[in-house]
Amino acid sequence: MEIILKEDIIGLGYKNDIVQVKNGYGRNYLIPQGKAVIASASAKKVLAENLRQQAHKLAAIKAEAEKKAEAIKDVAIVISAKVSATGSTYGSVNTAAVAAALKDKGFEVDRKIITMRDIKQVGDYEAVVHFHKEVEVAVPVKVIAENQPEEEVVEETATPATETKAFATEEETAEA
Repeated sequence: MEIILKEDIIGLGYKNDIVQVKNGYGRNYLIPQGKAVIASASAKKVLAENLRQQAHKLAAIKAEAEKKAEAIKDVAIVISAKVSATGSTYGSVNTAAVAAALKDKGFEVDRKIITMRDIKQVGDYEAVVHFHKEVEVAVPVKVIAENQPEEEVVEETATPATETKAFATEEETAEA
């Protein structure tokens, strides 16, 4: 079944796109929810006329999306989560957590335009923010342990000092 989308649906298409979907999905969900209409010949003509008339508005919307993307492109997010001894998180870090972290940094982003896999381990990941169908920004997300034991922190700070002392003793032995 061919339909015309009335709004952006991540994973399917963007507003005013003509897409192919299964009959049940179109007739039972998209059309009754007002998210799409059947792509008949007359509906396609109306869509073409509307797109022609709205071309300058669409260019302004794309320019606004590019401006938002430019502002957010260098942002890196660090999210602290409760972590078990094995390194897996209790629950998961999802798009809502990323949207909240971006809001804390001063960027108002709807969680629905962010795509990523749910994060269940500590590490570095990437979330993609879809501002427009042609404008996407990859935001690095680092998940750290909220309840990290103090012993690990002490070991990390002690290691460089130990290496410096070892280096100094090697220099002293070389001079002697």
